[in-house]
Amino acid sequence: MTSISFFELGVEDAEKGRAFYGAMFGWEFATGPSGKGFVIDTPGGTPGGMHPGDKGAWPYLFFTVDDMDAALAKVVELGGTISDEFPEDSPENIQRFGRFKFCKDDQGSPFGVHQPPSA
Repeated sequence: MTSISFFELGVEDAEKGRAFYGAMFGWEFATGPSGKGFVIDTPGGTPGGMHPGDKGAWPYLFFTVDDMDAALAKVVELGGTISDEFPEDSPENIQRFGRFKFCKDDQGSPFGVHQPPSA
C-alpha cells in the first residue's frame, strides 16, 4: 500500500513560514539537515520539511516506495521524468531521513518518491 510519507513546503523565508504554519496548525519545527530550513513534526504524524528561497511554491507530496531504484525505473517506463534538483544526500541524512527524488508524471505534474530509512 502506498501512502503519503512526507511533504515539503517551499517558502521565501523559512522563519516567517515557521511562525505562520506553527500558529496555523500547531506544528513543531527542528532545524533541517541543511541548516537552512526545518523538519516539521505534525500532530497527525506525517513528517514534513520546509525550505527557504522558493517563494510561491506549492507543497510537494512524496509517496512511499520500498525500492527507490525500481520506482524511478517505473516513472521512466510510464513516460515520466526524474529531476536532478534533489541530489542524493550524505549517508548520514539517508540513514536518518531516507532517500527522496522529485519526479514529474507523463503530463508534467510534479510529485516525489520517498524510500524511508532502513529500520
